[in-house]
Amino acid sequence: MIEIHHLDVRRITNGPKHHFFGYFDKFPWDKSGRYILANEIDFTARQPVAGEKAVLGMIDLQDNDRFIPLAETYAWCWQQGCMLQFLNDSESTIIYNDREGDHFVARTLDIRTGEKRTLCRPVYCLSPDGKWALSVNFSRLDRERPGYGYPGAFDPTEKVKIPDDDGIFLVDLKNNTSKLVVSIKEITEKYFRSDMEDTPGWFNHLLFSPDSRRFAFFHRWRLWAPDGSPRHLTHMFTANIDGSEIWPLNLEDMSSHYTWTAPDKIINFSNRFSHHWQYYLYTDRTHKTEIVAKDTFPGDGHCSYSSDGKWLLTDSYPETDDFRRLFLYDLAGKKAYEIGKFYSDPSYPIPARCDLHPNWSRDDSFVCIDSIHEGSRQMYLVDVRPFTKA
Repeated sequence: MIEIHHLDVRRITNGPKHHFFGYFDKFPWDKSGRYILANEIDFTARQPVAGEKAVLGMIDLQDNDRFIPLAETYAWCWQQGCMLQFLNDSESTIIYNDREGDHFVARTLDIRTGEKRTLCRPVYCLSPDGKWALSVNFSRLDRERPGYGYPGAFDPTEKVKIPDDDGIFLVDLKNNTSKLVVSIKEITEKYFRSDMEDTPGWFNHLLFSPDSRRFAFFHRWRLWAPDGSPRHLTHMFTANIDGSEIWPLNLEDMSSHYTWTAPDKIINFSNRFSHHWQYYLYTDRTHKTEIVAKDTFPGDGHCSYSSDGKWLLTDSYPETDDFRRLFLYDLAGKKAYEIGKFYSDPSYPIPARCDLHPNWSRDDSFVCIDSIHEGSRQMYLVDVRPFTKA
């Protein structure tokens, strides 16, 4: 049973241009809570092509939500942007992906001094201790999972379905070096199934543990439905940051959105044979799982915990009424609340869809979302203090 309790919502970006932050597993806020990072785009309801840029900036919440341009990028997608974020909680340095010639890189920019640095590879995620990043082949990702990779770069493994020289790269941020730590071939061979034969594989959804010692990732492989449409299956793993001690967290057909909730805990919306699609709390390197909010929500969502661990935040994909819903779940009281619902234009192509991708503010007072319910892609703040500060 979900109680309806819609909260106050404030738009913080305006047209005619479109704005979004992107994925739910990164903070758009700076440490002070005054600024929120954003991508600014000239169009919305189609996929970008090579050469189309995004303007990167931040919204000043204390100055009439003023958008302050900071940089430009030619490596971005609708679902995860260009991985724009403050570098290791810096107050003045941002990091984002970009295209340089025929390959992708990451750049850091000190927004106070203008000092810029280029890193050897694009980043997927950063370690909380500030030392490392993980990287994947964003060209392969663009080809196999449109909406998550970037167009426009040369991919030497394009015709190789299961390469041994491509996969997950560990980037040393200080020394600007990288090395392959988990290859697509290694995972495919070690956890082979017959439907992986002669079909492309790739990695997606990488995230470091809170103590920076391990990371989680998806191995996905291409399948086709009877009508010829593409689909994929997913195995979920964890590993040490050097690629050792790989642990198969979920091999039961499908894992979706997840978040680390502790150095050894991951909440993940998964399809498991015992109870099918649910939010499961996994304990790393064990076979222990428990169901969170059993049969409560309408389906998959972008899940995260508040900083005090009391609230689960998640959303939904559009239901038959074309509305996306935003939820809070009281983990101790085991009670769910629908705190907002937002119309989602069904004419948007799937790779260019606008998921809510809810993000917590650092003090758990607000949630930032992307939405198209007012006719353009913009960013909004939802005031969740009636629950989190009650």
